[in-house]
Amino acid sequence: MTTANQGQSPEPKPLAAAATPGAAKTSPPPKKDKKEADKPVDIRRRIIWACVWGYLGVNFLMFLRFFFPRVLFEPSTVFSIGYPSDFALGVDTKFQKDYRIWVVRNTERLFVIYARCTHLGCTPDWKPSENKFKCPCHGSGYDSEGVNFEGPAPRPMDRCHIELDATGKIIVDSSRLYVQDFKAGRNEFNDKGAFLANV
Repeated sequence: MTTANQGQSPEPKPLAAAATPGAAKTSPPPKKDKKEADKPVDIRRRIIWACVWGYLGVNFLMFLRFFFPRVLFEPSTVFSIGYPSDFALGVDTKFQKDYRIWVVRNTERLFVIYARCTHLGCTPDWKPSENKFKCPCHGSGYDSEGVNFEGPAPRPMDRCHIELDATGKIIVDSSRLYVQDFKAGRNEFNDKGAFLANV
């Protein structure tokens, strides 16, 4: 038996033969290009850096803004409103929007009321049908001369300084106010500059 098998070549091992075809089937998939694999990571990284630099940039601009304070452009406190003959008896409201004043003329004098409620500083409205100023904020009422008679206002509205210039025009200075406050012992409505006498 042994002599008959001596001339023949040994049979191949079954394990080795089976391993070769299996190895071809389980080969790993081809690797993706490195640039394609890193694409989502790069996009996220760029977004994060853009947010960081944007945040730092906005903070830097706010820091610079600190050195350039805002300037309020308010109307001049000294201005001309025309001649005394331009005003009839009663309350003239045409300067309320631009200068926050009312020009009042009665039979004795002409004066300018500063349109600010003495309660909390709101701007009252002139009600010609009721012949009074009414504050829309808390209901304070003033007569046609700015004297309080209802609501929480503690005293009459202030009056602006007025005078005539060399040409006869009325010059108003709303930074100089005349006050009437009997509780504080002040009555400046008859002071020089608080009114113009009718001529």
